[in-house]
Amino acid sequence: MWRKFLLMCIAGAIVALRIDAHAAVQEPLAVPIPSAPLANHMQERRVALVIGNSLDGRSTRGNPLNDAQGMSAALTAMGFDVIVRTDANPLQMRQAIADFRQRLRDGGIGLFYFAGHGLRLGERTLLVPAAVDTRAPAPSVASGIDLATVLDAMPAARPHGLNLMILDTCLSNPGEVADTARFALPAQTFIAYATRPGEFAADSVGHGIFTRALLDTLASAHERDISAIFRRVAHMVSRDTRGEQQPWVESSLAGGFSFAALSSADVARLALSGPDSNEILSMHSRGIMPKDSNEQYELTFWDSIKDSNYASDYEAYLKAYPNGRFATLARARIERLQAAAPKGEASAAPTHAAPARSTPAQRPPAAASAAPSRPAPTPAPTPAAAPAPVASAPAAAEKTVAHTSTAAENKDCAGCPVMITIPAGSFTMGSSTDDPSERPPHRVSINTPFAIGKYEVTIEQWNACVAANACPHLSSENNSGKSAPARDISWDDAQSYVKWLSKLTGKAYRLPTEAEWEYADRAGTTTQYWWGDQMRKGNANCKGCGEPWHQDGPENVGSFAANPYGLYDMNGSVWEWVSDCWHSSYKGAPADGRAWDEPNCDMRVIRGGSWREGADYMLTSTRFKYSGSVRQSQDGMRVAKDLK
Repeated sequence: MWRKFLLMCIAGAIVALRIDAHAAVQEPLAVPIPSAPLANHMQERRVALVIGNSLDGRSTRGNPLNDAQGMSAALTAMGFDVIVRTDANPLQMRQAIADFRQRLRDGGIGLFYFAGHGLRLGERTLLVPAAVDTRAPAPSVASGIDLATVLDAMPAARPHGLNLMILDTCLSNPGEVADTARFALPAQTFIAYATRPGEFAADSVGHGIFTRALLDTLASAHERDISAIFRRVAHMVSRDTRGEQQPWVESSLAGGFSFAALSSADVARLALSGPDSNEILSMHSRGIMPKDSNEQYELTFWDSIKDSNYASDYEAYLKAYPNGRFATLARARIERLQAAAPKGEASAAPTHAAPARSTPAQRPPAAASAAPSRPAPTPAPTPAAAPAPVASAPAAAEKTVAHTSTAAENKDCAGCPVMITIPAGSFTMGSSTDDPSERPPHRVSINTPFAIGKYEVTIEQWNACVAANACPHLSSENNSGKSAPARDISWDDAQSYVKWLSKLTGKAYRLPTEAEWEYADRAGTTTQYWWGDQMRKGNANCKGCGEPWHQDGPENVGSFAANPYGLYDMNGSVWEWVSDCWHSSYKGAPADGRAWDEPNCDMRVIRGGSWREGADYMLTSTRFKYSGSVRQSQDGMRVAKDLK
């Protein structure tokens, strides 16, 4: 019996070898991709982030959206928990990456997919958000999301997890340095690129050539192993583009990975958008195209910013061309703009309503400050008197401005924040917009009065805490003057400040809860902003929202109108930390106004928008999240206090 069994095994092995040999003949590989032994990942939890951002050309504009929808459907059918974003701006991309990281904290396999414009600068790959004019070099570079942001988020959430990336974008390199260097991959990471460095990716009817080939392969029964899948995709793309587009991969996987098989019903539902055609519509549609040459592109870049009054434009040039022909001049322009800025103010620049180039999480976080190197000269300076508001909101012109502040102002020490008492009451929190984090709208009752800062905490007030060796020094670059809001503050830093203030005064200072913050901002109104449903100049320190406004920093506190409770700068100026842990929706949120916290929470809520965003971010319901340990130049704080 055992001899018969042995003969059957030998025969089976011979047949398998013949099948493999036949497949090798039928599928010659354009790009060699090393294979690895399969690991057992079939039972692991799987989380995916899928982003598709529209292109510029009319014939291919919707292709990345089709790609994202197709990949989302395929991954969902294969058991992935999928986050999908289409036409995402920089803020939305950052928020989606943060949500992705949060979901990965529970472990499992992470997969990131992107379709749209991209470019390569040295060792950096930038993914371009929607609503960025890719014909203008500076916005593309300044607003681009560095792939390293995603690469850092995935292993940070679970250090030994499997990380998969699929990028249907170009790797064009408009920089002056040949793109030969590669960044170091984190362990257990597999990246599939639609094309090689310095080259472009093509579009067909309805889909990118690369994603069309990938969806076809995933829907077939031929391959499940990731290495085999992308060998087949590489062959198909090279064949369809006659060798002009060559996909490639980078991998640090210790083992393999196998995608789950799709059922016949899933395959039927995953019909590709548009006709089943591999006709090339545009060979260069997925890249930031240099104008004639790398040299000409640099000249175009410089010509587009040479008269700019924005330091960020010259910083974007230096990011792309650190050793460029205009690098010395760019650094000199930055120094001149910084030197020309009066203390407490940023360099004046023309106001315009173009999309914001910088978003709450776009700039890299400042390094953690060390212990104070020298004591500040004054332990508790008195804050400067706030300037009179530029304008007030005529309540008669808008609906539902229900309350007018009659509460007396108070403060517990000379250098303490001015506090205003907010009465108890009920309101509807959230909104019915397309942002799922603001839904569902729900009724919240604030059962007891509380006090909240009339202004955001100022630099002078923060420095009093620094002088007491209770708070870290703030970055001097972003915190000059006295009456501007303190910024570059993490949630952890804010906790240090309220702890010091409580010890100093003997009163229960803290951050407001998210419900208290929105209740105080609405001040009895039900409109999109506290002054109505339309942006009105003079009510918020934001981009395109009226003077005074400067690109490089917020105005002094109190420079704009107060809301009906007498609170300044609740909308715009700087994002404000609240005490709550981030939740992706209000489902299950407390109805009594208390903080919604979680054990070991990393992501915390920020509210109110900043001077760098436009009117769409000033809505009272707008919320965002950020890691509580990270400092960011647009994040500040406002204190609250329990009343007895």
